[in-house]
Amino acid sequence: MIHVGENTWNLRVFITDLQVEKHLRVRGDQHIGGIMLQLVDPEQPKDWSDHALWWPEKNIWLARTRSTLDQVGVQADCLLHFTPMHKTLRVQLPDLRYLDCRVDFSTKTFAAVVSLCKDLDIRHPEELSLCKPLEAEHLKKNFGKFPPKKVPIMEPNGTVYLQPAPDTNSFIPMNSAYKGGSIGSLDRTPNGNHQCSPMSPYGTTPRRGMSSVPVTPSSPSWKHSSNGYATFDSGSSLGDFQENLAASPRCPSPDVRARILRPKTLIEKARMNVGWLDSSLSIMEQGIREFDTLCLRFKYYTFFDLNPKYDQVRINQLYEQAKWAILNEEIDCTEEESLMFAALQFQVNQQNETYQGFNSRLDSSIVGNGGSGEGGTDDDIDSALNELQISLEGGSTQSDGNITRIPELTDYLRFFKPRKFTLKGYKRYFFAYRDLHLHLYKSAEESRRAAPAITINLRGCEVTPDIVLSQGKFGIRLEVPPEGSNGPNSEVWIRCENEDQYAKWMAACRLAAKGRSLADSSYDSEVSNIKTLLNLQKPAHGVPVNIDPRSIETFEYLPPRMLRKLSGKAAHRLLEAHANVSKLPLIDAKMKYIQAWQSLPNFGVSFFVIKFDGHKKEELLGVAYNRIMRMDLNTGDHIKTWRYNHMKAWNVNWGIKCMMIQFHDENVVFSVLSADCKVVHEFIGGYIFMSMRSKENNQTLNEEMFHKLTGGWV
Repeated sequence: MIHVGENTWNLRVFITDLQVEKHLRVRGDQHIGGIMLQLVDPEQPKDWSDHALWWPEKNIWLARTRSTLDQVGVQADCLLHFTPMHKTLRVQLPDLRYLDCRVDFSTKTFAAVVSLCKDLDIRHPEELSLCKPLEAEHLKKNFGKFPPKKVPIMEPNGTVYLQPAPDTNSFIPMNSAYKGGSIGSLDRTPNGNHQCSPMSPYGTTPRRGMSSVPVTPSSPSWKHSSNGYATFDSGSSLGDFQENLAASPRCPSPDVRARILRPKTLIEKARMNVGWLDSSLSIMEQGIREFDTLCLRFKYYTFFDLNPKYDQVRINQLYEQAKWAILNEEIDCTEEESLMFAALQFQVNQQNETYQGFNSRLDSSIVGNGGSGEGGTDDDIDSALNELQISLEGGSTQSDGNITRIPELTDYLRFFKPRKFTLKGYKRYFFAYRDLHLHLYKSAEESRRAAPAITINLRGCEVTPDIVLSQGKFGIRLEVPPEGSNGPNSEVWIRCENEDQYAKWMAACRLAAKGRSLADSSYDSEVSNIKTLLNLQKPAHGVPVNIDPRSIETFEYLPPRMLRKLSGKAAHRLLEAHANVSKLPLIDAKMKYIQAWQSLPNFGVSFFVIKFDGHKKEELLGVAYNRIMRMDLNTGDHIKTWRYNHMKAWNVNWGIKCMMIQFHDENVVFSVLSADCKVVHEFIGGYIFMSMRSKENNQTLNEEMFHKLTGGWV
């Protein structure tokens, strides 16, 4: 250190744009903003407004320009970088395409995602987040078994050393760019200095100032290249860009598909949640550097106001994420369900071949404009009036006009309560459902004069369909929380006689699980949706097929397990199922696909491997939009369910990485093994934030509230 005056010292600052290091004479009481002004040459015609100071050793941005060097802890032995805040990030979209996007590396990740989604024309960006790309080896062991993440610190004289990153999400992918003991690449400049630029996670991805994505033949703004990709011409209009994102290629390039992960067990599915970024930290603070790759995905499975009129890109990317979740077996499907999804995907591909843009393709049954392009204003008004009427009617209006009558559902069904070592089968009862309670009687006559033999409170229950259409099996499995105790859920099975009966009772059970009765205005639509999905799963036998089965690449439409099961009959069965959906327009087919995805038993449940306080055995935690579940690690059976509306507080001990959730009658304490505990904390807080959205409220995104609920520091 060279003293140049009283209380002054030399500060080294590396200007990344110029690849030069400057030595400034500074004092400890100087402000960060003043230091930045000293670095800028007023005679040089360059805009420095997007630049800020980055402290590599501490892995933080010095973003508060009014703070002094003493306040932030900068001393004479420190090296700072003067670098742009907006950098190029390679983003993989849900449809597996890659885009090079200019992203703010200095702001919180949540704000960066909001800005990115605005550029991509995706509404409700709070439902999405960025995650680090994973490889197969990350599914083999838990998060805690990986070595601590190291951040490369580079001195301009060529000295390289590693420093642990002081962020909460300390997972970093161990992909090919980080193997062999090297964290990244150091680009040496002609003057001998080094620039911080870790390698892209995939060596095959070219580093260019344009986007590399699989070819979409229908869009003129995409140019073919020799490497099997297409490059997006950054000079194209934003409209063309967004329209292209609303229609994805049929299949990604072979090298992208080869990197797709297929988790085989619940443990591996849980380990896939390790890569989510911390929404409260900047991208740079989490080990990401320019030209690195991150994945943009829907993180919270509660999709608010999904409207084909305004959500063309959002619906397509959501459909693509659902499609790959099913094809990669991230969520389980029956044979009938797999064929239904394959048929809808096949129809989407067929419609995409004649895709002309959404403005002329919107279906009248969804957007109400008749597809004619005329009289749209009047139809919009009619649609708005219909929505207003439904909202004013609410959940208490009955079709017979009697608002005092409690609606009731009754019928003869079969009932079974599974127990270990039992040989008893289903028993026939007369079921009466009213006011969220299920009453079982021996007969209809007895229901009018005697107390029920069995009463079950369905509020907060877990509902799982158990149907096999080919066998005429229409079952409902219920996991019912105990009354006033901390014991495990009790399981009961119900067997219906036919589809109509199943649709009515399944809809009633699903609403009861959410605390809604039969008086709820959504009951009829829920029944209708269930019937529609059942009809889509029926093969259309005897219908003439005009498509050669040999022309179908069945691996593009069916999960590997189902391909092995169907063997040579897969293409024929797919075409039979396609006959049910062959008349659907493009947007309808995507919406049906998303709705069917949402109806699957484990939809929207994010898994984590945990250990409860005082227990040595690893268990599974499921986090959904309205509850968390203690589950069996091998079978996925629900052991206990806790609902967010019974939650008082949730806290994290960051020192020992332990999480505690306080409910009205108990405290749940556990440590997370498959990810950082901040990820679970953020999921819970995020879902509570999502539940606060409504059409009545002002829909300005409240970022401050999101961080209060998810940050864990307030």
